Amino acid sequence: MKAFSWIVCFCLLSSAVSAYSSEKQSPYPHYWLSISTTNQSIPGMPTEMGGMASLFGGKNMFGPKRELRLQLESPKSPSETPKAAHYIPPEQKMGSSLPLVTPVVEKTEYVRSEKKEIPEQYEKPKVRMLIYWGCGETVGKGQPKVLDTATMNAESFGKAFVGRTPTHHTPPSPRQGWTYSEWPNKDDQTEIPTDSSLIGNHQIKGNYIPEIAFKLDNKRDFMDPVMFSPIQKTTAGALNIEWKSIPTAIGYFATAIGHNKETGESIFWSASEVSELGFTLQDYLTPGDINRFIKDGVILDPSKTTCTIPPIFKEGQPGMLQFIAYGEELNLSHPPKPKDPKQRWDIDWSAKVRLKSTSMMPLMAIEEDGSARKTSTSRKTKKREEPKEETSDDSISDKEETKQEKSSPAKEIGNRLRGIFGF
Repeated sequence: MKAFSWIVCFCLLSSAVSAYSSEKQSPYPHYWLSISTTNQSIPGMPTEMGGMASLFGGKNMFGPKRELRLQLESPKSPSETPKAAHYIPPEQKMGSSLPLVTPVVEKTEYVRSEKKEIPEQYEKPKVRMLIYWGCGETVGKGQPKVLDTATMNAESFGKAFVGRTPTHHTPPSPRQGWTYSEWPNKDDQTEIPTDSSLIGNHQIKGNYIPEIAFKLDNKRDFMDPVMFSPIQKTTAGALNIEWKSIPTAIGYFATAIGHNKETGESIFWSASEVSELGFTLQDYLTPGDINRFIKDGVILDPSKTTCTIPPIFKEGQPGMLQFIAYGEELNLSHPPKPKDPKQRWDIDWSAKVRLKSTSMMPLMAIEEDGSARKTSTSRKTKKREEPKEETSDDSISDKEETKQEKSSPAKEIGNRLRGIFGF
């Protein structure tokens, strides 16, 4: 009987513990704010870029821009149409609130595709990549790492692209049994003013969530845009990159890609002290990952404001620099986690705020007069090679063209961008 009594007590205790655990782990709403600043720029030529919009369908992609994405998910499904809104501080200058709309998922009819014929003779793709890393005026030892499909099998080629693995982010998204909403959406895509600020009180209200309320400080406001000084080229061909310090940044990372038209080789470079392509690092990262990667020599310390790309990008070869500044992440829950580990903790909601500031720009050295450094043979050089009698009209035309090229470097930039993007 005693043994039986102990078994009964054990089962009752286990059931109680299991019930407590299941209550503690009950699902609750999650709210994410993804805050970013972008700046596609040509350092040293801010006044010339208005005409570049024609290259991108009439849209001006250059200059600082603020972006915000709001995502909400809740395990509760309302009996009526889901409604929610994010009430914002006055400093955001976007009205009193932003509507959080549940997207309508349209069912599409499945159409069976026809079987594709496999060619009898399969030609192996020819790809050759040169990978460099590190800031410095000279190429480091053991570089470049060469990836060549002619000498590597598909498995080895794929493994060479594997880099550091940051913490996986799973933002709110549509899923069965949950209610999801977002901004911007089909009903509201208000453009964010350049002087908008997120500092202040925020409230999220809806018919399928409890009220979510929190306050953001200057560390969680829109980050400053990445601002580069004009790129300077050394006599050895290295490129000196310098940027303005961002006060709320906790780390930086930079990569560059180029193409050698003569050899057909693709050139990759990263600012990491060790070999790292960094494809997975050009996005939001957790503070823990950032600190770890700084210790590994992959991410640049926030005190850094300069980096020199070794002479790997030759004159006349299109190249593009991609840069990211990481911000401090904020994780909130209500009620806050109790200090006493034995105290029961029932979470009503959680919120995550993540930040970044990014930039892209062509790798073009700028002359002291603000014009783009020419990479092609000048007209005067051609004239020396092909002498001909010059009339007064030709002389005037040459002077006007030379003057126009100096005052409008957008022409050279446009040619370089066409080479990079292939249009």
